[in-house]
Amino acid sequence: MGRVNGVRETRRGRAGRASLAVLGATAVLLSLSAPGGRYAGHGAVPVADSEPAFPAVNYAVAVDESASLSDADMDVEKAAAKRIALGDVSSSSHVTVFGFAADEGKGRGAVDPVCRRTTLDAAGRETIGDCVGKLRKRKESEGTGTDFPNAIWQGVHDLTEGTDPAQPRVLFLLTDGKLDVKDSKNYGDPAHRVAEGERKLTQALKDAAAQGVQIWPLGFGPAPDHKQLERIAAGGYQKGCTVLPSSKPRASKVSGAKDVGSTLERIFAAAHCMRHDEGPEPQRPPSTQEITISPLATVGSIVVDKGDPEVQITYTDPAGHKVPTSGTFHRSTFELAGDNDTVEALKIVDPLPGVWKVRAEAPEGHRSLPVAVSVLWQGELGSAIVMNPPSPRAGDRVTVTMRVQTREGFQIKDPRDYEGLRVRSELTGDGFDPLPLALTDDGKGEDEKASDGSFTGTAEIPANARGALKASATLTAAGLSADTRAARGTVAPGELPVTTALDLPVADLHPGAEFTGTLDVHNTSGAPHTLKLSVNDLKAGLLSITPAELTLKPGESATRKVTVKVGPTDVFGDRLADDGLSLAGNVTVIDTTDGNLTLVTSPLAVRVTPEPSVWDKYWWAFLTAAVLIAAAVAAVLALIQLRRARRDPHGLVLRLVDEHGEFLPGEHVAGHGHKQWYEFGVAEAHLSPRIERRAHGPYAVQRNPNGGAVLRRKGGRSPLSATTPVQLTDGLSLALGEETHKPHKSRTGRTNRNGRNAGTFRNGQGGSSSAGATGPTPGTDPGGQGSSSTYDQTYL
Repeated sequence: MGRVNGVRETRRGRAGRASLAVLGATAVLLSLSAPGGRYAGHGAVPVADSEPAFPAVNYAVAVDESASLSDADMDVEKAAAKRIALGDVSSSSHVTVFGFAADEGKGRGAVDPVCRRTTLDAAGRETIGDCVGKLRKRKESEGTGTDFPNAIWQGVHDLTEGTDPAQPRVLFLLTDGKLDVKDSKNYGDPAHRVAEGERKLTQALKDAAAQGVQIWPLGFGPAPDHKQLERIAAGGYQKGCTVLPSSKPRASKVSGAKDVGSTLERIFAAAHCMRHDEGPEPQRPPSTQEITISPLATVGSIVVDKGDPEVQITYTDPAGHKVPTSGTFHRSTFELAGDNDTVEALKIVDPLPGVWKVRAEAPEGHRSLPVAVSVLWQGELGSAIVMNPPSPRAGDRVTVTMRVQTREGFQIKDPRDYEGLRVRSELTGDGFDPLPLALTDDGKGEDEKASDGSFTGTAEIPANARGALKASATLTAAGLSADTRAARGTVAPGELPVTTALDLPVADLHPGAEFTGTLDVHNTSGAPHTLKLSVNDLKAGLLSITPAELTLKPGESATRKVTVKVGPTDVFGDRLADDGLSLAGNVTVIDTTDGNLTLVTSPLAVRVTPEPSVWDKYWWAFLTAAVLIAAAVAAVLALIQLRRARRDPHGLVLRLVDEHGEFLPGEHVAGHGHKQWYEFGVAEAHLSPRIERRAHGPYAVQRNPNGGAVLRRKGGRSPLSATTPVQLTDGLSLALGEETHKPHKSRTGRTNRNGRNAGTFRNGQGGSSSAGATGPTPGTDPGGQGSSSTYDQTYL
């Protein structure tokens, strides 16, 4: 996931697919426009409240067309030229593209212009995409040499003729890295052409350096002359977009189509001071990959190498919103290019920082190539600087701390966001020469913690210092605009009439909440003093402090309460994610009575988390209610189940009674039945009547929970027991026999069904049963459940 968990992975290429590089070249790094801060125009941080500005750049792209290149490498060079020409962050930048080889007197000169100087606005990008296609490898009959001096002179001419000298000038030289002018008459007689070529190359490089032209060579082919390429990179202008080593021109090798994208993105980022972060290992669609955009980014481009133009990409921001590919959404501006090509780029101005999700979908037959994701971005550093004590006396030691943050005052949590940062600082004032300040973030000396974004150093105020003091520092990092801040103070001539000590706890609050600190004040003078309190180095409205002003009585020593309040939710916008934000400002106390003398500057750390939802506040109540409801439902279900069990006809003993009230031989034991009803009929009613189970029979029985059973028949339902038979036909009635098998027990140990224990059927005369004591009795239903039970019966 890019830089999530600190993992930096290398994108896998697609070896042997040089043609894909040509198809995918038209979209990558497309048209990042000049950025604007997310809170621009909303009273941003003092000293850093101007619109962010990244300069336009003039580019020239020289493409080797010599016959020494293979056809595949020529295709990759053309792809690279398109990527470079379409990759700048400013629509005010310009580019020219030309091919070169050597003038060997065969009808073509050394230089082959294909794209005139073009502004990289929307129309210009369309033009560049077309004209780069005119580049072609020269035939043997047209010359096979490689003339670096003429290529460099052409690039210098294109970059300086009629251009703004204040804009950076960058020449990309795409070649196999071998100077070859042995067949060019422009370099004198054959015996001296190699030496003359070297001399003219040296002169061309000097001219480039004098005209401020950086040269970034890219070597193609199986064995580019790396030493020659490094010489070319070192011979041009050495000052890049910043003074950092990462922006110094250097040579690179592109190993064919498999790594053209990632290599060019890294080189382009270095040449124009952009940040380049690769995503996770490429995955075949359908897949979702994650890429992180830094909170420092003000403009970025998510580049997706699809491989197949049929792959469709959707983008989801860190807040979970599926973002559009054009227009404005939640204060970010979007523009997509290359959606119908093999590589596309989503440009985002004011991107929401955090983890973005890139979803790749493709129809069947278009899922064989992995999709790779990366991000290019530029941003702005913010910072806050404090000097304590702010009004020292000569000879005192002061501590200066510069804290890295966003322009709005949000803390930067990940040191990788500002890796490569350089801090330059000094202490100046009246009466002494500037003193260098070494500010470090190594956790040593006065620096409390390493890699926490706070750079600290100390200095002693010279004995001859008087009047104004200023501690200033400049932060510089590749891809980030430099930020300069100053903490101002005054050399105190002696003991101050008013001294203060401010104590503000670290707070964790929701929007609109507040916390209280203390301000100890001591006025040793005989006059009242008015103190002014303010929050600095934060976007206006995020935090406020009260009282903003207080007056001390002559000779007063007291402890005053001060309250810091967090602004409402809307001032944080989309940045207030679920994990909250860390604000890092400073509270300053100034004695307005004593010439606005700064008495104290105290750091202010507040973590702001979203207002808890109703669930977060009352989850315990919801959980308790859910448990009670679940228990009630369980009880109802248990009751229903019990009622059903109490009606289950299983085990009922059914007996037929003749017209004289005598039990007929045999008995029938009911099974479980259908929906608590056991259905049956009477077979051979006029010969040898017996009960048999029948689905949808004319009769059905179920238990009565109050004892006995219920008979269902045509005409209604009737109670049924051993003592109250129910007539079925003119000569037959039905009665219950007594269950003699062991009944099922409930969990309490009580007998179930009708509450009777095992026993025998007995009639009123005490006669014994004529049925056998074991085995199935005549007339029982062999298919009925429990029909194999043993019964001892007598007639009633």
